[in-house]
Formats: sequence, structure tokens, C-alpha cells
Amino acid sequence: MTAIVGKSYWKKQTCETIARIAPHTSSVLVTGPSGTGKELIARSIHDQSPRATGPFIPVDCASVPGSLFASQLFGHVKGAFTGAVGSSLGSFRAANGGTIFLDEVGELDLDLQSKLLRVIQQRQVTPVGSHDPEPIDVRIIAATNRNLAEEVKAGRFRMDLFYRLDVISIESVALRDRREDILPLAEYFVDHIVRERDLPPKHLSSAAIQAIESFNWPGNVRQLQNIIERSIVMCEGEQIGAHHIPENLDNEEGPTALQPHLTAGIDEIATTRSPANNGPSSWQSLAENEREHLQRTLEMVDYNQSAAARLLEIDYRLLLRRIKKYGLKRRTPTGVHSSS
Repeated sequence: MTAIVGKSYWKKQTCETIARIAPHTSSVLVTGPSGTGKELIARSIHDQSPRATGPFIPVDCASVPGSLFASQLFGHVKGAFTGAVGSSLGSFRAANGGTIFLDEVGELDLDLQSKLLRVIQQRQVTPVGSHDPEPIDVRIIAATNRNLAEEVKAGRFRMDLFYRLDVISIESVALRDRREDILPLAEYFVDHIVRERDLPPKHLSSAAIQAIESFNWPGNVRQLQNIIERSIVMCEGEQIGAHHIPENLDNEEGPTALQPHLTAGIDEIATTRSPANNGPSSWQSLAENEREHLQRTLEMVDYNQSAAARLLEIDYRLLLRRIKKYGLKRRTPTGVHSSS
């Protein structure tokens, strides 16, 4: 079963709300900033519902072009449009008997909002290219990082659709507003990643914990998970120190780094550096660590930059800036020269 990790009042209240609403079929709207676990909440509702044995179908409303979205949601028949060489169920029919999760529903344009409203009202879909509606039995959970009430006032979101989706509301709050959850989440990610990759056990040092708990986490839980993953990659021993906590990738995304708390790891550096080195000046800098991590990631995906950006969970343009900054190029074996 999907677990929501933490010990904050928000976590307790959210879990209680999920347990109370899960047995019902009412639509749920999950709101909150990006990276706070809205899909995790949706999955938890599904897992605790009578529909748990049915499918859970997530749909990213922000990533599919509007011209293809109707087909993705409602399906299509063969020959409905150029390239439709076969029929498609669509997300709603694929979720029949289960739950459909409409992530970033606030990104839908008004025409698609109208079609979605009709499906919710009639509990049936009409595939693109067909005139025959088909009944569906689907629970709808939607999520957005926008204030839909304000979007309604601005004329960008239909009021009737908003009230159809907002039968029950759950708010997912920023990590900085539930700081009691930072350490439990960090420890959970360490254990989960180590087990998932069959690595030797690792744990956070007190200096690393201090650094993690002091940061503002503008990227929320998603950013925390990424930082922990990078720290595990960079840590060769059992103890993750403050010097393993990487600097924030880009000033555009928030505070510059874990700031002075990174220096809290200097004692760890002094005790773990090679005996051949006489001082911390020989220790690899955070920029060097980042450069090496990016280089390894690019090599692992054979320099597919889109795949590397997805693996690192950073914006593709940010990755290109980092590649340019560090002058990263494909490494060639000794004695072999690249033709590029």
C-alpha cells in the first residue's frame, strides 16, 4: 500500500482524510505546489478504496498537445485521423473499474474542459471518430498547482467543471511548512534507494541531517529525493556526510545551496580524506562533484541529453547550461580520438 511518510500534523490529518473518503466514489481535487506529493495522495486514496484491485491511470494534462488530448482521454476508432491505424481505449476506458488521476488539470484549455465536464456528467465517453457513447465506471481524482477558484474568476477555468471536481478537497503543503517531515522523508529515501539498488546500508551523519533540515527546499519533496539520490551516488562509505549533500543546481530554482551548513561537514572531511593528503584543500569541491556526476549520468545514457535530464529530474535547458558550463564531452578510450 502507498505510504505517506512523516510525523507532521499535516501528515496525520491528510491520512485521516484519505481513510475517510477512500470508500466513496466522489471526485477529489488535490491542490498544492509542485513536488509535494499530489500523485502520492491520489494513489493512497485508490489503494485504500474498494477500487484498489482496479487500474490506477495517471494522465499528465500539461504534457500532451491539445490536438491529441481528446484521443488520449477518450480513445479513438481506427481511421479517426491520419495515423490512427488502429483503435485506442483512451485513459478513461482504460481506468474502467478503477481510478483516473488528472494531474495538472488546470492546464486544460476551455474546449477540453467542456468535453471533460460532459464525461463527468454523463458517465460515458465517445471515442474520437465515433458517434457511439460507451459507459464508464471511473473515480476521478484531479490535481493542480493553480488556484482554480482564481482561474474561474479570470475566465480560464469553467466554474461548473471546478465544482464537479472539487467535491472533496485535499491540500498538499510545501515541505518548508511541515519541517517535521524533512528528516523522516530523507531517511525513507535513503533506505528505499539503497534497497531498490541492492547497495550496502547507508545512513545520514548528524552534520548531513543538520544541513538537510536547515535548507528551505523550494523544490519540495521531489527536490529532497533528488538530493538524497545524488548523495548516495557520491558516498562510497556507509555514512552520508554534509560534504556529500550537493549544492543546489541553479540559482534560478531557489537559494544558492545548503549554505554554511555544508561547512559543518569539514570535520568529516578531515577524518575521511586520504592519509596522503595533508589538508581539506585537496578535497574535491562541490562543483567538481557535480561535474563528475553529470558526466557519469551522460555516459550511462550514452549521451542522450533528454534521457539524462529525465534521470536527473531537471529541466532540459538547465542540463544544457551545465554541459556548456563544465565543457562536458563524450569521453573516448585512451589512444582513441573523437571525430567530433
